[in-house]
Amino acid sequence: MKESNKYVGLDVHAVSIEVSVADAGRAKARHYGAVNHTQAGVSSMLKKLSPDGEVMELCYEAGPCGYGLYHQIIASGHKCHVVAPSLIPKRAGDRVKTDRRDSLRLAELLRAGELTPVWVPDAEQEAIRDLVRTRDDFRNARKQSRQQLLSFLLRHSLRWTGGKHNWTKGFWTWVEALRMPSVHQQFVLNEYIDAVRRSGDQLQAIETQMNKAKAGWALEPIVDALMAMRGINLVSAMGIVAELGDLSRFSKPTQLMAFLGLVPSEHSSGDSRRQGGITKTGNGHVRRLLIESAWCYRFSARKSREIEKRAQRTSKQVQAIAWKAQKRLNARYRALSERGMSSCKVVTAVARELCGFIWAVAEQARSEQMAARV
Repeated sequence: MKESNKYVGLDVHAVSIEVSVADAGRAKARHYGAVNHTQAGVSSMLKKLSPDGEVMELCYEAGPCGYGLYHQIIASGHKCHVVAPSLIPKRAGDRVKTDRRDSLRLAELLRAGELTPVWVPDAEQEAIRDLVRTRDDFRNARKQSRQQLLSFLLRHSLRWTGGKHNWTKGFWTWVEALRMPSVHQQFVLNEYIDAVRRSGDQLQAIETQMNKAKAGWALEPIVDALMAMRGINLVSAMGIVAELGDLSRFSKPTQLMAFLGLVPSEHSSGDSRRQGGITKTGNGHVRRLLIESAWCYRFSARKSREIEKRAQRTSKQVQAIAWKAQKRLNARYRALSERGMSSCKVVTAVARELCGFIWAVAEQARSEQMAARV
């Protein structure tokens, strides 16, 4: 195939795609037009733009439409980049935004090399990620259905007093024995109970499928290694690995911390240097998992039976890193708390350091996996 100096910007929507083309050099990009966002529409556009089989370079912003367009373009023999929308350069005085202008701007920035591509998962990685994200969705659905049931009971001055926590066996025995004064209210109560039960069963089914998906996955050794750490179970480990993929693409842990938005923001000018809260850029799913795991390090370091059981599937080196993380992060939590820092800021700082230990564990597991193949 002949090489081409043709750069194509795509402004992608659910139904249509605005297409603009920039040729090599300094000439302005030209608008090609709108095409249907279908496989046939995209194939027709690619053939018209490269009638002699030239290799083109295309790009579009990461968004809700996923990576189907990316895989189709790559399969057709062209280059494609999915770019980070938050990192696209913008002119300070540009106050007009249209789909056509966006595609023209993308084509010119692609030609200039000013765009930052995102990591695109392969088919297996994307399937695991969809499974993990589905669990998050159904967990939120269960939380909502539980809240609806409790709100209904509260409206009728019904409150469980048989223990400190709801959703225990005693709670369910109590709530299922309730009898409402109206047949309609009894129907509503039964529907709320069924909704909570159903969401719990769905969540359990997804977690069972996650266990099956882990077996034989190419990144299974990294998942097992992360589970040797405190605060990281199967759900957390698979969530981290499914979202980030192979962590070896980060050459050092500080890159991973910055990617997840766990580093402080900064505004400095001249002699003035001011740091603010964390940037919160990058993958919010992993950042949330790390924050949740970081809360576990407020307790004294110890090797519980559950952690020891999970650690048995890993090497001595991985277990040593995990134990070092426990001692270091617990000491860090205590030190920052004694300085009077709020618990949320303390946990965020611990999560940032936990990110570094996760990178180290993943690197150790990857090196052991490569050594085993030799």
